Amino acid sequence: MREKAEAMHWIRGEWLAEGQCRESIDPATGQVIGYYHDAPVATMQLAIDAAAEAFAGSPWKDDAYLRATALGRLADAFASRQHEVVDTLCAENGKIRPEATFEASLIPRALRFVSGLAMHNFGRVVESRPGQQAMSIREAVGVAGLIIPWNSPAYLCIRALAPALAAGCTAVVKMPHQAAQTAALLAGIIASVPELPRGVVNIVTESGADGARLLVDSPLVPAVSFTGSTATGRAIARAAADRLKRVGLELGGKTPHLIFDDADLAAVLPVLEKSCTVFAGQFCMTGSRVLVQRGIADAVRSGLAQRLQAVRVGPARETSSQMGPLIDKAAVARVDKVVEASIAAGARVLVRGGPALDDPALAGGAFYRPTLLEIADQRLPIAREETFGPVQTLQVFDTEADAIALANDSDYGLSACVWSRDADRPIRVARRLQAGLISINSWANLAVEMEEGGFKSSGLGRLGGLASVEDFLEYKQITQDFFPHHH
Repeated sequence: MREKAEAMHWIRGEWLAEGQCRESIDPATGQVIGYYHDAPVATMQLAIDAAAEAFAGSPWKDDAYLRATALGRLADAFASRQHEVVDTLCAENGKIRPEATFEASLIPRALRFVSGLAMHNFGRVVESRPGQQAMSIREAVGVAGLIIPWNSPAYLCIRALAPALAAGCTAVVKMPHQAAQTAALLAGIIASVPELPRGVVNIVTESGADGARLLVDSPLVPAVSFTGSTATGRAIARAAADRLKRVGLELGGKTPHLIFDDADLAAVLPVLEKSCTVFAGQFCMTGSRVLVQRGIADAVRSGLAQRLQAVRVGPARETSSQMGPLIDKAAVARVDKVVEASIAAGARVLVRGGPALDDPALAGGAFYRPTLLEIADQRLPIAREETFGPVQTLQVFDTEADAIALANDSDYGLSACVWSRDADRPIRVARRLQAGLISINSWANLAVEMEEGGFKSSGLGRLGGLASVEDFLEYKQITQDFFPHHH
């Protein structure tokens, strides 16, 4: 039995064991799987200083080929150590192995995509009038502060870090304590790439938010990227406004499935189930709202209920597990409270689910069985607020216009799904939905090569795709007169 890992911070190319030593917990068992150091604010300041020095003093911001090479090598490093990323996510994050494998597989792809972007400055030169040339060039803004959530910590770290590095920024990454072991593994993989100068990437783990606040407030950090809750995103945007920082926010969601009478039920039902249970519903694109046309409402209602009731919850180490735990027992209590309140407010129970207390093998973990409630009132909090657990609501609609109105009656606009075998309807409906990602006859069907982000309260800016570098680049216009040559 190997010693339990002790996760440290990675700053200026060195491991630092600063801050109180705390336990990392496996959410499937409640067991201690390792230890981590909980960063005090002073550690975050060290990381900011290291990133600022690397930005000023290393060739990183000026050498696009170095950046492209480093990002390509980093992609190779993550590809060759994917099994370690998967194992760590299973143990610390509670994801079942297929979900952890999917998360880990996105990382090399995202890095390869931006390694090409690094070489392309998107500048241009024009002859603005005879004898004058104007050029627009793009420069890295400086230190990027990246605040990462616990729900898909490995990929969501790289999703923000990759474009920041491609742009020529240096970075301070704030990882949450629930992903401390993942943070240390990511730092170790990053450390293995010699083309990355010391201090270009700095990774700090903290349980609170004081270090994150310092990142948002620091005059040395001109760009902040945050993935997490809408409430925290709003607070970050308010704080960043004082310094006119650029802020990228990927926030909450309340993804609707719009299921029309002509949908292929055999294709719909397994995906509806997965959209509720992937990472136990702790995903910004969880398919939490099932909007179904009256003609197939009975078939969807009974088919989905049957499937959700049959889901086997359990730890990642058991291959029979179809859904892992919530991140901790506090999350179980929080989700159950929301469900209880909804039932009290008139939601009809189709599948009660709830805390998995009947099975002694699961008692140590934070398991919550999938839950399905039918509602008629769109004003209920369960229809409007992100639950962040394996809970779906079902609502019946009559017309296409009703479906679109119901789907858009939300503060959120991260993603939506349209199910129909009509040749025209999916694209017609998709164009009217207020959301950043529309999946047609599928769910959360995103490509890392394309822009990802939210409408309305689901965020600001885009990660993925060509737009991912925007938050990290500044424009500069340089104009020069060149006079006619005299003989």
